Amino acid sequence: MPGPILFARYAFGPNRLGYCGTDDHAAVLQHGAAHEERPLRQLARTFEGAFPYLELIARANGIADPLDTRVVEAYWLGNGLSARVQPGPMQRSLDERFRRRLEPATWRWLEATVPAGARPVHAFHVLDVFPRVGLLRGEQADDVLRVMDSCRIRWGRVRAVTDGSLVVDAPRLVMADGRLGIGAAQQEVVERWVDGIGFVSDVLPGDVVSIHWGWACDRLSSRQLANLQRWTAFELGVANRAL
Repeated sequence: MPGPILFARYAFGPNRLGYCGTDDHAAVLQHGAAHEERPLRQLARTFEGAFPYLELIARANGIADPLDTRVVEAYWLGNGLSARVQPGPMQRSLDERFRRRLEPATWRWLEATVPAGARPVHAFHVLDVFPRVGLLRGEQADDVLRVMDSCRIRWGRVRAVTDGSLVVDAPRLVMADGRLGIGAAQQEVVERWVDGIGFVSDVLPGDVVSIHWGWACDRLSSRQLANLQRWTAFELGVANRAL
């Protein structure tokens, strides 16, 4: 699948809610569903959270195109390219993006994730950046945990397919004894179409799909699922060292 199309599949979920990227979320959906790469290349650069990670992964692997399919997959799901990003470039990227936005103590907390092994996958941004700005402390912890879980790229096994949604069994993010983890699968409904347009039209019961902010992004291969589960567990381990 072309990288810009894959990017749109994962970016649309938060974009339609106004959390990141262009204000024209309908364009992300329509161009993504129609496999129109050129406009998506322009739209992808409006995602100020995700695009710098793509650039970092591409540079570290000698790939000219930040929207190369392998790079896009490395960010959203994790793959071998993610592991090849060395601590130095990772540290410099975090420094440029976050140091001036954070209090010194919070920045020292965040920069410590790199020696702990953090890599530029989406799970890092969700599971490691959020806790380091203090969002898991105090009375808002339950709500922040819900937000983190919605933002996390999750996996769910399809139980049933309806016109515009899927019934899936999907594990949720939990906190027990002060540590983040992945809990048991729970049944839920996720959207797959908006006005008849979506990205998983050929999904069947038993398939595993990726989920981002309640939106079904893609059908996962066994390799992609294993990568997503492995990198999620890895970044959870990094995050738990600072909680």
